[in-house]
Amino acid sequence: MDSNSEKNALALQVIPRGWNASDLGNQSGKHFLITGATSGIGLESARELIRAGALVTIAARDLKKAEQVVKELSSQRAKVLQLDLSDLTSVRKAAREVKQEIDVLILNAGVMATPFTKTADDFELQMGVNHLGHFALAGLLSDRIKSRVVSVSSAAHRFGNFGQGSQDAIRDICLGRIKYQPWSAYGASKLANLLFTFELERIARKANYSFSAFAAHPGYANTNLQSVGPKMRGSIIEQRGTAFANSLIAQSASRGALPTLCAATFPNLYGASYLGPDGLLEMRGFPKATRARSIAYDQGLARNLWSVSSELTGVNWR
Repeated sequence: MDSNSEKNALALQVIPRGWNASDLGNQSGKHFLITGATSGIGLESARELIRAGALVTIAARDLKKAEQVVKELSSQRAKVLQLDLSDLTSVRKAAREVKQEIDVLILNAGVMATPFTKTADDFELQMGVNHLGHFALAGLLSDRIKSRVVSVSSAAHRFGNFGQGSQDAIRDICLGRIKYQPWSAYGASKLANLLFTFELERIARKANYSFSAFAAHPGYANTNLQSVGPKMRGSIIEQRGTAFANSLIAQSASRGALPTLCAATFPNLYGASYLGPDGLLEMRGFPKATRARSIAYDQGLARNLWSVSSELTGVNWR
């Protein structure tokens, strides 16, 4: 980000206390594309944006599920785009199918703490879906984005790292060449979301792009994200434990979607702003501007991640 953007981000813009979906304002005529919008944060974001008058493209891997969601939303302003972020062929195909300009691109889809798995392009699954697939999609759509790119990160970025931060170290993590720890890999992918956001804002200002970059995290929200890893491992005990914890501690998915919705729509939001819940440990609550872990603002690390991401995906931003 340039000096003004960096100064603004550090200033932590004040979001009105208690900001909620009723504060979205009129979004008529605006087009939002949301990845992973068939459940959880993505679905709730789509629901509220449609209520506010927006046109929403639901980008999802499961076409039948996405079509069912559109039917449930009962809106002519929702449409479906098939997208599998674990397969760059699918990402490129989806990008080609988007003809209409996008006001706001919300990079929401993700997987969490999965067993070691490779994508169709030989990437470690969590880095492949949570970061590399989104990096490629946003780059391929960059000439059609008018206003904002919002990346959904996580408080879990705080235990992510990229070793020495060199391009070789980053490449090894993306390709799953190091000893695999599910939660460390998840943390790295969520740290990548933030490094991407802040580097994109720097690039956008230098290149005079029409859009700005933002990030948000939902706190601890009751979605099916937490169950993906246990289901892949076939662990009934983990699945039951996750369901119990969600019912006991987590806020609703609709409340968890508020930081994303605020980042996508709040007027005159400072570029590179990062929003999360305002409650204890940022686990629940209403949106506020917050700060990421200091490593997320490391410009050298961000540039290395960007270079490796471009190399691995074959996507060079305009």
